Amino acid sequence: MSDVRVGRRSFLKLAAVGAGSTMAFGSNDTIRKATNAELKAPFEGSKKVRTICSICSAGCGIEAEVKDGVWIRQDMAVDHPISQGSHCCKGIDQIDLTKSKQRIKYPMKIVNGKWQRISWETAVNEIGDKMLELRAKHGPDCVEFLGSAKFSDEQAWYFRKFAAFWGTNNIDHVARI
Repeated sequence: MSDVRVGRRSFLKLAAVGAGSTMAFGSNDTIRKATNAELKAPFEGSKKVRTICSICSAGCGIEAEVKDGVWIRQDMAVDHPISQGSHCCKGIDQIDLTKSKQRIKYPMKIVNGKWQRISWETAVNEIGDKMLELRAKHGPDCVEFLGSAKFSDEQAWYFRKFAAFWGTNNIDHVARI
């Protein structure tokens, strides 16, 4: 296997050629021209909803644009006291967490080499049984419990109690990882 390296200048030239050929010859049919109505009022019938980013516990503001109950775009909340009109790189992408076609919305399990949908009850029971089996075989310290930045004080207390009842002090917060 050869070690192929592309210099910065060569990379930029190749990127320019790629962008230029796409502009000249077009790409695939995934992009269509906007209709005149869409150009005049692209978000007509939508409403702005002030909300909070759910990525971490900072509580930055988001101006979500909602149309027919669907989150279609977002802006920064300019006058928000925490974020003061900005987003971090994760907050900018917040909308993709809810709109992504790859988002899993129900429990899945590999059966005979293929992903299959299972019920919530089945998922909880199988995970619980597997955790009990691991604890019996390797002891309670074989598991690490990771808390959430979005836990309230009460949720954090219950989560810590669950780890203690499990028999371990292996508990941490996801923000440290």
